[in-house]
Amino acid sequence: MQAHQRIRYYSGPAGGWGSVKSLFRNALRSRVRLATADALLRQNKPKGFACVSCAWAKPAEPHPAEFCENGAKATFWELTSRRATPEFFSGHTAAELRSWDDHHLEITGRLTHPLRFDHASDRYVPVDWDAAFSEIGEELGRIRAEDPKQVVFYASGRASLETSYMYQLLARLYGNNNLPDSSNMCHESTSVALPESIGQPVGTVRLDDFERTDAIFFFGQNPGSNSPRMLHQLQEASRRGCSIVTFNPLKERGLERFTNPQSPSEMLTGAETRISERYYQVKAGGDIAAMIGMCKSLFEREAASGGILDHAFLSQHTQGFDAFRSFVEEQSWAVLEKEAGLSRSEMEEAAAIYARSNAVMGIYGMGLTQHKLGVTTIQTLVNFLLLRGNIGKPGGGICPVRGHSNVQGQRTVGIAEKPSLVPLDKLAELYGFDPPREEGLTTVDACRAILNGDVRGFIGLGGNFLRAVPETGPMEEAWPRMRLTVQVATKLNRSHLFNGEVAYLLPCLGRLERDEQANGPQVVTVEDSTSCFHASVGRYRPVSDQLRSEPAIVAGIAKAALPENPKVPWEEWVADYGKIRDAIEATYPKVFKDFNRRMWTPGGMEKPLAARERKWETETGKANFKLPQALSASFDTGNDPHVLRLITLRSNDQFNTTIYGYRDRFRGIEGTRDVLLLNRQDMARLKIEDGAQVSLQTEASDNVPRTLSGLRAVEYDIPPGCCGAYYPECNVLIPLWQHAEKSKVPAAKSVPVRVVPAGIGLQAAE
Repeated sequence: MQAHQRIRYYSGPAGGWGSVKSLFRNALRSRVRLATADALLRQNKPKGFACVSCAWAKPAEPHPAEFCENGAKATFWELTSRRATPEFFSGHTAAELRSWDDHHLEITGRLTHPLRFDHASDRYVPVDWDAAFSEIGEELGRIRAEDPKQVVFYASGRASLETSYMYQLLARLYGNNNLPDSSNMCHESTSVALPESIGQPVGTVRLDDFERTDAIFFFGQNPGSNSPRMLHQLQEASRRGCSIVTFNPLKERGLERFTNPQSPSEMLTGAETRISERYYQVKAGGDIAAMIGMCKSLFEREAASGGILDHAFLSQHTQGFDAFRSFVEEQSWAVLEKEAGLSRSEMEEAAAIYARSNAVMGIYGMGLTQHKLGVTTIQTLVNFLLLRGNIGKPGGGICPVRGHSNVQGQRTVGIAEKPSLVPLDKLAELYGFDPPREEGLTTVDACRAILNGDVRGFIGLGGNFLRAVPETGPMEEAWPRMRLTVQVATKLNRSHLFNGEVAYLLPCLGRLERDEQANGPQVVTVEDSTSCFHASVGRYRPVSDQLRSEPAIVAGIAKAALPENPKVPWEEWVADYGKIRDAIEATYPKVFKDFNRRMWTPGGMEKPLAARERKWETETGKANFKLPQALSASFDTGNDPHVLRLITLRSNDQFNTTIYGYRDRFRGIEGTRDVLLLNRQDMARLKIEDGAQVSLQTEASDNVPRTLSGLRAVEYDIPPGCCGAYYPECNVLIPLWQHAEKSKVPAAKSVPVRVVPAGIGLQAAE
């Protein structure tokens, strides 16, 4: 189903005409109707809608076009005129559809009717909403009578705050805290690391800090593809003299240079802005060593001349500094160079930029979180920032860049498997029940329980769970052994083609569509990466009169599955989402004070951030220096030269598991995703020619075979000892047990693998 394959170097910048051409290509591919052509002008604007793609901040004074290339693709994807109707499903069995790739499954279009899976015909068939809710309720009731902990309530990161609040209440009223979400697969390392270090689970940076910062240190994040609107802030910072220092294994174009598509002069002249002043291609999993190297250089400078560290801040606001300094000073430069994949002079050069900058920001993404020591890596970055007081300083701070448009907000209103993160006593008071207190299942725990046959029911609020998790093959094999599977979605994806004994696919309204309920048009809210809440207004006609809103679907399941509770006004909430926001405020009064009024605040309603005010809600009452457990964050020991560290990548034509097309423009790869990016030295050493067919085999101690075949070897600028290939295809290679310590985030950014040339058996490769 893929197009003609072509691999060639792309010389253009991020943005520019390449971005404009991509926008038009995707508008044509999605068959967007003329009546929705004005959608992009309302995207991320006051009184408009929040983008359904990434969670980057929305400015109080937006640009004329406050959308990016990938945000436009997401909008076109939702407003497509293509439809996946009951007639479509009558013509295709699940077995046939499983042979389709991710792109061609989703491009079939928007789901239009509620569907029940018929195992006899291997097809989805239309069903009445009331009948669907009734059977789902009966099945959930039977499982609950036996053991309510046998059901998983999964949530992707797109559901609104209102839906998320109702969903977490549904799970807890049902009797468990099994609320894994997409954060478990991406930024859970952040949620574990930051509370221990600074006392809050989110970053400290607001959008206006980009106007005050002197230096930005970037780690493991690719804004050009994953959050392109951030390039506006990076461009403006670079132009006024801010030093941007990047640590990333691959040269990502968005961190190199940018042409602003909204600037007529730049577009006409081809002018480009340099983004990164320095770009260091750190080894995958080597960020801890790189940070320790910079810290070591700072301590050496301090010993030689003084004036480098902020001693007043360290004394008043931190704990554990002396132990950290001792740890750093004990490390040898030779070992740091080996583990980081950088030279001493490069780490000293970066440290010199940090030392001369008054306000410094640390930005990172999944290149830090998705490692064995993801938590330790983030805490080491915090240590680095604390040395010069760069937490709670205007223009300074730590900034994790979230993916899904409301993944952070879901956690804020209770989508969490950890009871300690949720005000259970307040929920008990408001709704008259005894909430479960046992810790629920993370995503990794849920996968393990499904494999073991310990989960009988799965409710999926959006997302593409089976495609996003590790151990793809075993998970797909185990999935049909569950009794009940329910998927709430806007489009078809691979997860919908594996079904329990009783299975439903329930179509919901998209965020861009008018949501008319009993009390009139409704508004939803989301939280961005900088902890600001925004109202979002849908205005387009729903693709089918059979669609229901996510709150209505959650309420329908809850009313069918749970005993009646007069304190939980499901129907009132669905009729008026303002009443859900009142309930959110009652549950979280400090965070959501005057929620219904303040949700319209230009630039967003700010969530209180204690660490931003240098109030440390930690056990010590201070910001804590945490000692690294090791210098390498990877499961790979580095002792076997034939084992490479695989970095899973997103394409420029992709958002998470959604594949918009087969044109990874910045990497010059077109018409295919079956590629393996390799360093020239490794190719020579392993005797692999450019363009050769190869397979990947996971190096794991459990001796379970995990392979991915049919890849084309491509010579690429990637550090020696590392290789790169696309997510989610590479999930088959990730053992479920290879996850971050403490946070259980799958370690997808340094998977130990062997490269096997075509024609060589796996045993021979060993």
